[in-house]
This record gives sequence, C-alpha cells and structure tokens, in this order.
Amino acid sequence: MNGKSAFQERVGKALEDDFLRRSVRETQDRLRGGRVAAAADWGDWEALRTRGEAIRRHTVEHLDVYLDRFATRVEEAGGHIFFADTAEDARRYILQLAVAKGVSSVVKSKSMVSEEIGLNHALEAEGVEVTETDLGEFIIQLAGETPSHIIAPAIHKNRKQVAELFSREAGRTLSDATEALTAYARRRLREKFLRADMGITGCNFGVAESGSVVLVSNEGNARLTSSLPRIHVVVMGMERLVPRWKDLDVLLTLLTRSATGQKITSYVTAITGPRRSGDADGPEELHIVVVDNGRSALLGTKYQHVLHCIRCGACLNVCPVYRHIGGHAYGSVYSGPIGAVLTPLLNGLEKYGELPYASSLCGACTEACPVRIPLHELLLELRRDQVEEGLSPRVEQMAFRGFAWMAEDPKRFFAAAKLGQWLTRPLADEAGRLKKGMGPLSPWTESRDFPRPASQAFRDWWRREGRREGGTDDGSTR
Repeated sequence: MNGKSAFQERVGKALEDDFLRRSVRETQDRLRGGRVAAAADWGDWEALRTRGEAIRRHTVEHLDVYLDRFATRVEEAGGHIFFADTAEDARRYILQLAVAKGVSSVVKSKSMVSEEIGLNHALEAEGVEVTETDLGEFIIQLAGETPSHIIAPAIHKNRKQVAELFSREAGRTLSDATEALTAYARRRLREKFLRADMGITGCNFGVAESGSVVLVSNEGNARLTSSLPRIHVVVMGMERLVPRWKDLDVLLTLLTRSATGQKITSYVTAITGPRRSGDADGPEELHIVVVDNGRSALLGTKYQHVLHCIRCGACLNVCPVYRHIGGHAYGSVYSGPIGAVLTPLLNGLEKYGELPYASSLCGACTEACPVRIPLHELLLELRRDQVEEGLSPRVEQMAFRGFAWMAEDPKRFFAAAKLGQWLTRPLADEAGRLKKGMGPLSPWTESRDFPRPASQAFRDWWRREGRREGGTDDGSTR
C-alpha cells in the first residue's frame, strides 16, 4: 500500500497521461476563447449576466411555486409528472414504467442527471438495451467510462481509440478516418432510433408557464430521441426551471455563448405534452421525472447559489486544476469547480472531502460563470465545514495547531523559517526547486515544482538594508 487516497491515485494517473493533458488544454483554450469572443460580440455582457443571475435567484427562491405551476401545466398538456425524492425513487419509477409498457430498447440523449442517478446500469440490469445517442456519450458508453466534461464528454479519447471501440462493436476493423467513424456511428444509431420503445432525455430548462421541456443540442439526436419512440421520459433536476419564455430567452443566450461561444446551438427543441391528433411525430406518452436527490436540502442555506447552475461548463474551461487533471480525477459525474462544490453537497464530505481542495481559489470560475455563482467562496465554505465537523485529516489538524503555536510568537516563527532553509537544502535541485518533499510536502512535489525557502529571509535583508538607509527593524525611518 502506498497510502494514497483514491483521489490521489486518479490525479496521479491523469498527470501521467500526456494525451489527456494536451486534449484538455486544447479544449479549454477553444471553448474559453469562444466564450470570450461571444461575450465581446454581445456588448454589455455583464448586464446580461446580472439579468441571468436575477432570474436564477428568483426561480430558486420561489422553487415550490414554479414546480407546482410546471406540474399543473404538464398534466394539462397530457403529460405525466413524478417527483423523485431520491435517485432510487427515480430509477424505480422509470424501471416500473419500462416493465409495464414492455420496453426492451431505450435510446438516450445526453443527460447528466441520468448519469447522477445511475439509470443506465439499472435498466441494463433488468435486461433493457440502452444506447447513448450523443456521439461523445456513445463513445464513452462503449468504453465503459463516465463523461470527462459537462458538454464534451469524450475529449480524452483520440481517433485511434475511438476506431478501436467502434471496430470492437462492429465486429470488423474500421478506419480511423473521421468520415468513416462518423458514418458508422450514424448508421448504427439510426438503427437504434428506429426500433427503440422508449426515449430518455435530460432537460436544459423547464418552462413553468407552459409546462414545456426545452432541449439544447448540436447533433439533432435529442430531437430523434424525443420524437421517434412511443414513450418519452424526461429526467430533470428540480432546479432546472424558468418562470416564463422571456426568461428562457436570457438564459439560452447565456448558455450557448458560455458553453461553446455559439450564438445559438444547432437545435433548440421545445416539447409540450405528448403527440396530439394530427401531429406527424412525437411520443404517445410523455413522462417527466423531477429529481431532488439532495437538492432541496440546499434551499435556504449558504449553498443555495449552487442550484443556479445552468450546466454550461464555463467554469471547467478556465480552471487551472481541471486543466491538469481532467474530469475523471474528480471521481464524480460533475467535475471541475461546479463538481468540487456540488458533489460533496449531494454525496457528503465524508466521501468527497478532497474535492473542495482541488482548487487554487483563483476565482476564475466565479468570473466565468454566466449566472455569477461564487464558486470559489463556496469551496472555502466547504473547507470550513470540513474542519468544523472534524473531517479534516488528523495530521492536518496537528500541523495547523503547530503552525498556530509557532506563528503567535515572532521568535519561534523566525527560528522555524531558518530551520526550514536548512532542512530543505538537500532536497533541492540546482534551480532551487524541491523535487522530493518531506512528509506533507510529498504530494506537492509529485505534481508541481515547490520552491525551496530563500537562503536569506526578507526580514534579515531588511534589517541590513534598513540600517544602511537609516531605517529601523519595524520599517519606520529615523
């Protein structure tokens, strides 16, 4: 045993994956550049962010009202709605529906909430075939992996790896040319669409005033998933509502520009109820599963802001930590700064207590967030909670108590500084960087350069230079 946690093992693996790190950097740069250009093209971007923040705050503060209104409108339009308190409740409802309706084949469009509740595994355990139809999700499903980015789930795969996955699924060797891979995926997924009994989608937004579900995509698979099968199931987080269509206009403008830099995505699909008489397509039944799974516990708390998230991924695209370790290192469906906040809140600090520390606290995520979620402040709050609940490691607690004892006395502090200079001398290279740290310094030096303390402390320098210039030890002048 090397004593490393599962999180540290995942981080170490990511840091050794050169392709992953290069791919993440390129994706970050492209998406971040697109967001910056789109914001500049809009004009007064900050005013739009302020409007988006106000809409999200108002909606979440009155969530009970809008959930009730949304449910009423859904049922008036002929749909069915189910409120799932837990992930298990959501899975059970969908499984019972599949059994009752004789469903043997399901197609899905991209849905982070369905990943959150483990829906695919539950359906497959009951003998139901499940196919992800978003190209990135299709790739990682074949690989048996989870998404590595909120909007670009397969950025960690190259063409050769994708060709190997597709070849294994096809039972024959496929070229790794982009055109050949795309053509295979198109043919294969069309077969799935045409024979599926049930389509399952996520929900970018639900519109309370009409009971409509709005899906945003660039591939068109969400439209096929929601219109071809005879049953359409929508899995949505309870916070994904807007009061009115004019509020949706603001948030869609923020979402697409923040996510990819697009003015609008290729497909924005609004669904209100199942197929009506005379409609050319659409499902016979529409079921909307509204998932709580810990969200309501955040209402009225200092963490309520996290429910404002519109899942654009902008925070991931500016995060220096995500840039180095990618998404899988977080060990959760939600990665990056939003994942480092949301995952411990939904699943507990006991299991995910390391995630709030997977941040430099630079504040870039807060600056990029289109609805102004103070992500770096929430990370600090989680760290504070962890300490107050006694969940921080005992060694860390002892280290900070020792530091407090040392720092409260100037003589002890400066003696420790001199001792640090002496102790780290054998561990430094010619450039003065620590390549092999001692004790708690070890994780730092494994993943970054840690500078050795300066050979001369600033206070020593000031004493000498201050006397030369007529100053005193306290910084004043005579």
